[in-house]
Amino acid sequence: MGVTVEVHQVYKYPFEQVVASFLRKYPNPMDKNVISVNTVEEKRDVSTGIIYRKRIAICRNVIPEILRKVSILKIPDIQLEEESWLNPQKRSMAIQSHCLTWTQYASMKEESVFQESLENPNWTEFIQRGRISITGAGFLNCILETFASTFLRQGAQKGIRIMETLLKEQCGAPSAE
Repeated sequence: MGVTVEVHQVYKYPFEQVVASFLRKYPNPMDKNVISVNTVEEKRDVSTGIIYRKRIAICRNVIPEILRKVSILKIPDIQLEEESWLNPQKRSMAIQSHCLTWTQYASMKEESVFQESLENPNWTEFIQRGRISITGAGFLNCILETFASTFLRQGAQKGIRIMETLLKEQCGAPSAE
């Protein structure tokens, strides 16, 4: 089966400021579920100028305690891998993330794009699509997918609120034009 969540947001800040805030977004006190984010690889393609980054995030296991009675779910933290391709000339950054934990039971993938807004070159458009599918958990598949869907939606909205807060703190009021 599986569940998909899509989010679209326009930040009224220039692309460079939005990307810089995104890269510094975690960890922070506004989301205590993200424990750490470490860059494990970074390189620039000299011919295209594209900057590739691979980061590993350690997050608290947020599965409700009642479901953690199942032994495979009884772990304190989960790991996520994020890869990004920043193209400064085109003012776009593509991001792909997936969960490294529970890979034999669940697939969690997100694809995101930050790009200059067509509406206003001083604004940045953000599009994110996340998909989770659970297998191998028997009757818990549907319960876990329902929880995951709610968590993905709430997490995406929380991420947008954090970005807006960071942008205001670091860059001032949003650009009206």
